[in-house]
Amino acid sequence: MINEIDRQILNILQQDARVANAEIARRVGLAPSAVLERIRKLEERGVIKEFATKLDAAALDFGLTAFVAVRTNNCCDETDRLLAEIPEVLEVHDVAGEDSYLLKVRVRDTEHLARLQRERLRTVPNVVMMKTTIVLQTIKETTALPIETREENIKSKS
Repeated sequence: MINEIDRQILNILQQDARVANAEIARRVGLAPSAVLERIRKLEERGVIKEFATKLDAAALDFGLTAFVAVRTNNCCDETDRLLAEIPEVLEVHDVAGEDSYLLKVRVRDTEHLARLQRERLRTVPNVVMMKTTIVLQTIKETTALPIETREENIKSKS
């Protein structure tokens, strides 16, 4: 069970995972040692999975984002694993509907995307079809979950 203080801590960490425990403690009204203990427990329970650094993909020459719908003739653990092992594939989702998987990929350019599809994705066993959508502009991209705190809940009801 996540209580109000934990929600506040999680929201702060989602905004900036590098914020000091002392600053979190100041914002939530606890001692830094209590905040550290709460974060440790949230990690142990699997609520906090990892701390990551968000990089500027374009600055690192991975400026093209695409979503690839993959249809297979059979979904299996091997297909899951092989798709997930491809470095340019950032996300693999097993989806309902006509397609079997939805992949989010980051590549340098359309030539890189074509090579990825031809040399890596098409060679995965069971893949029978792919449909690619190239992203022209990203309006919003986040991993932050909309965890509502009690204060935000009260404001939204007023």
